[in-house]
Amino acid sequence: MTRSEFLRAIDDEFGGAYGRTLVRDLVIGALGDRTAEEALAVGIAPKEVWVALCAAMDVPRERWHGAGRPEPRRD
Repeated sequence: MTRSEFLRAIDDEFGGAYGRTLVRDLVIGALGDRTAEEALAVGIAPKEVWVALCAAMDVPRERWHGAGRPEPRRD
């Protein structure tokens, strides 16, 4: 997941304004008690940040693959 895909997924899942607020303000334990914005700034991969944010916000697991990305294959 690229950073632009991360931002698109945030907008699609949470809406533009609320999504930006979550990225800026929600402290997530799985990211070392950082916000998504802080996690990205220290080099944590956008996909890891996305999954942590989804878990923190109780997004159904079937939507964790992110907007604009194909669902992972189930073998």
